[in-house]
Amino acid sequence: MNFIYRNFNFQGKLLLCSLIFFLYSSISFSQITTSVDSTKIRIGEEILYSIGVDADSTDMVVFPEEQTFAPLEMIESYKVDTTFEASKYHLIKKYGLTQFDSGHYTIPPQRILINNKPFYTDSIKVEVNDVVVDTAKQKMFDIKPAVEVQGPPFNWKQVLYWVVPLILLVLLGIYLFRRKKRRDAAEKQLPPYEEAIVALKKLDNSQLLQENKSKEYYSSLTEIVKRYLDREVDESAMESTSDELITRLMMHKEAGNFDFDNETIRRLDMIFKRADLVKFAKMNQLAGQAEVDRKTIEEIINETHEVIPEPTEEELLKNEEYLEKLRKRRQRRKWILGISGIVVAVILAGVVYGSLTGFDNLKDKLFGNDLRELAEGTWIKSEYGFPAVIIETPKVLVRAEAPVTNAANSAISRKDIFTYGKMTSDFYIMVSTIQFQQKNDIALDTALDSVLDDLEQSGAKNMVVKRDDFETDKGIKGLRAHGDFNVQVSDKKIQDQKSSYELLLFAQENGLQEVLIVFQDDGKYAKEIIKRIEASIELEITQKDGK
Repeated sequence: MNFIYRNFNFQGKLLLCSLIFFLYSSISFSQITTSVDSTKIRIGEEILYSIGVDADSTDMVVFPEEQTFAPLEMIESYKVDTTFEASKYHLIKKYGLTQFDSGHYTIPPQRILINNKPFYTDSIKVEVNDVVVDTAKQKMFDIKPAVEVQGPPFNWKQVLYWVVPLILLVLLGIYLFRRKKRRDAAEKQLPPYEEAIVALKKLDNSQLLQENKSKEYYSSLTEIVKRYLDREVDESAMESTSDELITRLMMHKEAGNFDFDNETIRRLDMIFKRADLVKFAKMNQLAGQAEVDRKTIEEIINETHEVIPEPTEEELLKNEEYLEKLRKRRQRRKWILGISGIVVAVILAGVVYGSLTGFDNLKDKLFGNDLRELAEGTWIKSEYGFPAVIIETPKVLVRAEAPVTNAANSAISRKDIFTYGKMTSDFYIMVSTIQFQQKNDIALDTALDSVLDDLEQSGAKNMVVKRDDFETDKGIKGLRAHGDFNVQVSDKKIQDQKSSYELLLFAQENGLQEVLIVFQDDGKYAKEIIKRIEASIELEITQKDGK
């Protein structure tokens, strides 16, 4: 009797444990729920598809974000709604789906990652119906006439991007042109005496006296003699008044700088005073007085030219050295202005181009971007190794020698390796295929450990390894490792900059296929390249007969 009781007690406990295990399993696998707001819609209407997940606060949940709802089309992905229940999170992710053809459709199972483990939702059938139009009840209307539509508003900001730099360039060009013109005029300037005589002849040919413009005539006459004295006798003659200039000429005479005649200075003083009366007091001079004063000015210039001593040979030599220095200085200034103008023009052009197309694009154009060139270049799709890996890459992979690694310790009948670039460069890809002599099932986790050891032997140091399952767009499943590491350049040197990597491993009956990508993550083009490569992967599946 005790034996029967003990046996019954044992069977009861076993049944209880089985029941608890069944309930626990049900709870574990019922943490994902799906629903739709309607299973029947009209063409173009939105179906609200919801996925509910119950998870712990430490769980990492990833919902699908791609167009994985075919034959239905995702028109909007709504934000995740989170609620808290005790120590659990209740996450609700909603998608707006639609279809523009009538018929019966099935929303396919969706892949949810919880702590990097995939879970699949149930499929849901929906019906899409045509929109029925009753033309007998619905009133028909004529086609509306064409309506004139106003053009878009004028984009002043776009115009300023072009107009302001162009105006600045034009102003800079005008400034440089005028500066060059003045410099050329200064270089072609006549000697003081010849310049004064030519100016007097031009005054004779003018019609100022015939037009009764005595003020303008005397202004030009006194300016000619002052300019001559400014260049030959006193550097401040042009800025001095008539009385100040006469005083300074007397001082030069008394100092012995120039042997002026007192009568010459007196006549010049008389002409200056008469000119001041004509210019400021509007006095009418006697007939013929202007011609007499003009002749007197020419005589004064001739007499002054005669008393000015000729420069010595030493002075002439110093003057030539000075002129040579001046010429070099002007030449250097010309180069500086020219280069500055070019630099300003280039900067303005860069600002305009960067404003219109983006400054990252400008930086890539100026300094180059290897990853961008690879992403935007012509890609090649090809087969590599046996069993073949069919993959699309930015460049053709080249066959390389298979190094002796841990994997070589196994009974390998064939190993093919194809690479592009180096591990130390911005982008490196390697495709490897291994065929074993014996047909046996390969444990991907063990094979991945071996491949990671080989990678470390090849120069990958301080590796950070993250693992998860991987499935190609064609439904081929494998194992994925990713993270970063430092590349060992030599026996004593390791690169400071981290390199990111993606390692994909696929196992078959007697074969192993590997895709390794090492890259410098720039946050844009590298991710585009990796995504495109992974989406293109196809594998040659070996059959049981070895074919």
